[in-house]
Amino acid sequence: MGQKILITGSSGFIGKNLKAALQKKGFLIEEFNSTQGDIATVKLNFKNISHVFHLAGKSFVPDSWKDPEEFKRVNAEGTRNVLEFCKEAGASITFISSYIYGIPHTLPISEMHPVNPSNPYAESKKLAEDLCLEYSKKFKIPVTIIRPFNIYGKNQPDHFLIPEIIKQLNDDSLSEITLQDLNPKRDYLYMDDFVNAIIVLFENKSQGIYNLGSGYSMSVQEIVDTVFKVSGGSKQVKSNQAVRKNEIPDVVADIFKVKKETGWEPKVSFEEGIKRIIEPEKN
Repeated sequence: MGQKILITGSSGFIGKNLKAALQKKGFLIEEFNSTQGDIATVKLNFKNISHVFHLAGKSFVPDSWKDPEEFKRVNAEGTRNVLEFCKEAGASITFISSYIYGIPHTLPISEMHPVNPSNPYAESKKLAEDLCLEYSKKFKIPVTIIRPFNIYGKNQPDHFLIPEIIKQLNDDSLSEITLQDLNPKRDYLYMDDFVNAIIVLFENKSQGIYNLGSGYSMSVQEIVDTVFKVSGGSKQVKSNQAVRKNEIPDVVADIFKVKKETGWEPKVSFEEGIKRIIEPEKN
């Protein structure tokens, strides 16, 4: 009989992919999603769980400016609730964090880089990380904190950048692609590589904080150019030159730690990742 694992937020973009990969490896999966209650207050009634992948929470950064207290409540108190479950169940936990470094002092960004959350979403994740570390210290709960940079892949929600570019390119009613800002650079990691890293860290029983990324960054303009190259399509691109609040110009993940400890490294190039999204029937 396989090991029994709980995934919170299993119906989300990451959750669906992680669930499928774990099931392929023979793990028994229990799931919690928002339809089952409020992660910050619900009683988690699951038996014989040995590990929790905690993904449930609010994640769309622009919304966090509109209701910062709700992000804090769901993401921080939700994590506390899951940690309480882990304490009672004797389970270990993998917590997915993100965006907490703020404007980088140096590139690439290692796990030792100072933390300076630049938006309410990131602040809520930092609070949740602190809770994980506190429970690990006080109650000896094995904790793995994963800090992915930008994850992309097939079936990503439309409000994210890459699907938005592809959607506008394929929309025959639009004569041009309109984007907010072509300059910001981000480190993009394909979903399959990300899920593989999560599982490798889990099976390795790794504890602590780990950055996950590709190790290089792409600007919005470079993403557009890659989509055009892979698809064979093209349109005029209009930039609104709308710089987001507390915009970060460039981020690159230092992934030396995870490579050294587990041997994991990304396998899917950015161009290959875009190809898998645009031509899903071939992948």
